[in-house]
Amino acid sequence: MKKIVISFIVVFAVLVSVSAQKNNKKALQKNPSIQYLDNSFWKYDKLQKSIWSEAELGFLEVNSSNILQNHLKENGFTVESGVAGMPTAFVATYGSGSPVIGLLAEFDALPGLSQDTVPFRKPLIDGGSGHGCGHNVFGVGAAAGAVAIKQWLETNKHAGTIKVFGTPAEEGGGGKVYMVRDGLFNDVDLVLDWHPSASNGVGVGTGTAIQMVDYTFHGVAAHAAGSPDRGRSALDGVESFNYMVNLLREHVPISSRIHYVITDGGDAPNIVPHYAKVSYYIRSPQREILKDLKEWIDAAAEGAAKGTQTTVTSEIVSGFYEKLHNRSLAQLVQKNLEIVGGVVYDEREKQFAEEIAKGLGKDVSILKTATEIRPLAGEKPSTGGGSSDVGDVSWVVPTVSFNTATFVPGSPGHSWQNVAAGGTTIGTKGLINTAKVFLLSAVDLYTNPKLVDEAVKEFNQRRGADFEYVPLLGDRAPALDYRLKESK
Repeated sequence: MKKIVISFIVVFAVLVSVSAQKNNKKALQKNPSIQYLDNSFWKYDKLQKSIWSEAELGFLEVNSSNILQNHLKENGFTVESGVAGMPTAFVATYGSGSPVIGLLAEFDALPGLSQDTVPFRKPLIDGGSGHGCGHNVFGVGAAAGAVAIKQWLETNKHAGTIKVFGTPAEEGGGGKVYMVRDGLFNDVDLVLDWHPSASNGVGVGTGTAIQMVDYTFHGVAAHAAGSPDRGRSALDGVESFNYMVNLLREHVPISSRIHYVITDGGDAPNIVPHYAKVSYYIRSPQREILKDLKEWIDAAAEGAAKGTQTTVTSEIVSGFYEKLHNRSLAQLVQKNLEIVGGVVYDEREKQFAEEIAKGLGKDVSILKTATEIRPLAGEKPSTGGGSSDVGDVSWVVPTVSFNTATFVPGSPGHSWQNVAAGGTTIGTKGLINTAKVFLLSAVDLYTNPKLVDEAVKEFNQRRGADFEYVPLLGDRAPALDYRLKESK
């Protein structure tokens, strides 16, 4: 009898859940701002594909930034351009009063990932750039969500402010860090962030803090055969430095990451290099450990210079904090993500996705991931992995990040597969779902002050009363030419 009762309770709970989901879907379809997003699918499809076609690298995203700015201006936003010393950065604002909600918008591409919208490798430009991280849909998703929120505020004559932060050069340039450093988030109560992905879910990982450092060695040029004794090789300095760093890897915390590339090793084998340069990424889930690693690596550079009778200088190109999780906001976004649902392919999109999956050696059954919403997991302190300048934002204002499936499930990050899928209607469906989540979450926050209070209270508790924001890139100006340097 007890088993029968339990089974009945389970079945009843499932039926209630299904009924609630159906009611939510019906309410969603009747929401005028949701209808706007559905009716504007092809408008935002065109916008994201325009940015996809530009594929502009960090701090060079002039056209991509203008596309977003113009769309927001056309929809009643006041736009301030060229903020925080970055020509392509902007802040677009609509409304008045509290709470002030910020949406983050990225739009930079990655080098070397040019790709057509086909399910096989086909660069459009050999060696050209491409949106392997999906920032073409990233910025458009934020803009679409902001316009829908603006329409809701206007229609309901409700107090509240929505801001879109156009943040350039996430891929290594750290545009958000300069905006945080310049106080552009000081009047913001909450930030909603998203990122293109191959699945749908709320982010619970903390990521890694990072410092990106260029080490430049200077030596003495000489004929490598005729008078090698008169030369001092800058490349020897770089290679000695790298060797020492590779030895110290055994003695760093397992969650730390150190990787490098020699960007300049000399001009010709018969000339002792007087100049050589190596670029390092140093990462750790904890800023305190990152600080110690950076000091150790600096010491190795100095030792290498002494041992090769060269000199060395270093430049911090950029640096990001790890992310500060906010459970209150995560629960809110999870609820709305489940209401909106996943990405459903039409027949053409399904065939495209199946070809991508097969090319990756995946079973096509993996594609169902695009339709599903991951359950909200507990916070996951990083054990290594990637970094994002969203981390700095999360330490100055309560922030939540989530993903929608703009890529084919099973695709690796920063891949040509992502460029191919993100530039199709698969990417557009993901960004429209994102805009809906932004809208529903913003409405909840505007209409329920308790939600805002809970998020802010948690933020203050987790950050600590003694926290002081000190950017990991110091007081340097934005490295506006960092992509140009890399291309030399």
